[in-house]
Amino acid sequence: MTQKITIIGFGTVGQGLCEILAGKKKELLEKYNYRYSIVAVCDPRFGTVYNAAGLDMERVIAELRADQKFTTDRYPWDALETIRNSNADVVCELAFTDLKTGEPAMSHCRTAFETGKHIVTSNKGPAALAYAEMKALAGQHNVDFRIEGTVMSGTPVLNLAEGPLAGCSISAVKGILNGTTNYMLSEMEQGLDYTAALEKAQSLGYAEADPTGDVEGYDARAKVTILANVVLGEKLSIDAVDCTGITALTAADIMAAKAENTRWKLIGSITRSKEGLTAYVRPERVPLTHPLAGIMGATNALTLTTDLLGDVTIVGAGAGKTETGFSILSDLLAIHRTETILPDNRL
Repeated sequence: MTQKITIIGFGTVGQGLCEILAGKKKELLEKYNYRYSIVAVCDPRFGTVYNAAGLDMERVIAELRADQKFTTDRYPWDALETIRNSNADVVCELAFTDLKTGEPAMSHCRTAFETGKHIVTSNKGPAALAYAEMKALAGQHNVDFRIEGTVMSGTPVLNLAEGPLAGCSISAVKGILNGTTNYMLSEMEQGLDYTAALEKAQSLGYAEADPTGDVEGYDARAKVTILANVVLGEKLSIDAVDCTGITALTAADIMAAKAENTRWKLIGSITRSKEGLTAYVRPERVPLTHPLAGIMGATNALTLTTDLLGDVTIVGAGAGKTETGFSILSDLLAIHRTETILPDNRL
């Protein structure tokens, strides 16, 4: 069976996904019997293209690079019309993230579910603000809501918890969930002040022109909310997560920590105890002996506390075109595996 895909939002992640799919087409077929067809792409900047038999993505990307718009197979559809009208099995929701309203991504997800289409997304909005609603609505329509890319890009945190760590009870997660701030703190330890570290992060593309979401901790807060609700099975509101960013840290603070064999990290943490759930994002001085202290640059890391294995720490990329594109691919393959399991193969 060929998996038919609609892509909503054709920025860095969408284009990265297409590059991966094209480059690994033969390997995916030989190793996983995975066939795909991208039938629609919709982006507010470039327009909408649709072909029920499958788009010629080389031509789509060539037109985009030449004229900054789609031309061949063009349709006058907005995102919701594209989701409703396309013959896709899966919608890759890759539109911009809004952590205040979750829109337009939440409407994209609802429309996909209501028309019997799976959602794969790296968009933190629906997952952080309305995970329970999205999961329930997907279940009502017998489709999936898959969100691996929302926490640590392609580094498999959510899949780790539901796969290899299945059977373990997880009581806490603690980690470095924002690559921009971790890069800045690493640079400040090398002698830069906050302003210089931010400017360097922006010059390298790690930080946006408006870095508020990163430096104030809002991006990490969304990820903490997702981890609490998905990995620990809680019903945590994003507003219930205490949040402090790194903007008040000075070069003197960094050097003082270094002198005492500690290192500042922006930590996201959730702990479940008899007293209840504690969730926060804040800068902490981490002892150099702790695994998280050695995570430098734009890398992310997360420690999961389990009853059977103790602490399990996973380290990897938290952002990037290829890395996030891989997270979408991993979820597409998960849907493919589920749909190719036949009843006769079940024991």
